[in-house]
Amino acid sequence: MDLPLMSRLFLTGTGTGVGKTLVTTILCHQLRSLGRRVQALKPVVSGFSDDDPESDPALILRSLDRAVTPAALDEISPWRFAAPISPHLAARREGRKVFMEEIRRFCLQGTSEQETIRLIEGAGGLFSPICEDATCARLIAALGDPVVLVAGTYLGSISHTLTALGCLTVLNIPIRAIIVSESAESAGLVETMESLREFGAAGTPILPLPRLSGTIEDQWRAAPSLAHLREIDHA
Repeated sequence: MDLPLMSRLFLTGTGTGVGKTLVTTILCHQLRSLGRRVQALKPVVSGFSDDDPESDPALILRSLDRAVTPAALDEISPWRFAAPISPHLAARREGRKVFMEEIRRFCLQGTSEQETIRLIEGAGGLFSPICEDATCARLIAALGDPVVLVAGTYLGSISHTLTALGCLTVLNIPIRAIIVSESAESAGLVETMESLREFGAAGTPILPLPRLSGTIEDQWRAAPSLAHLREIDHA
């Protein structure tokens, strides 16, 4: 199966805590298992601690079978902030400012390597301010990347997901797939997926991700196949 020179996918969510990093790391693990070359970036992260082996950037590096070192963290996630709040506010608390053009250039650098899938994970939800002058949605539009939208199954998730889909459509951002990650307090995985199809997402591939248990490595091994989706493998 031939891949384009460089495929980029942007993973965003309907909100915070819906499972974006879990989906990112599952895709890294599964694509690598299929023999694909994979890169993954999480340019901006808040709530970060150097001492946390389960931080989002650390988990991404582990899914790529890379050591979690300061240099590796800088390579995939250069804007790391301590406060667990919106990145633009977390940066301000540290006396720092980040602008969209810096992030956009970072996401585009080194995109000439052949047969590589680059996954870019946003921070927060689709319209979370990711820096001083842009929401995540504006960054995606500036990059021109297709989106994998991660949604939950909590009460209200159907409305949040349909709202996100409508906004992506208005912004002319292509949607490759919706991955519905089962929430701890779930209104029902199957019911959520059926409702999304019924009320506006019928033409978009929707993949289920049931609640997983065990270590993160256990979860990667137990996860259903997400990487075989043609829209992802041929983004």
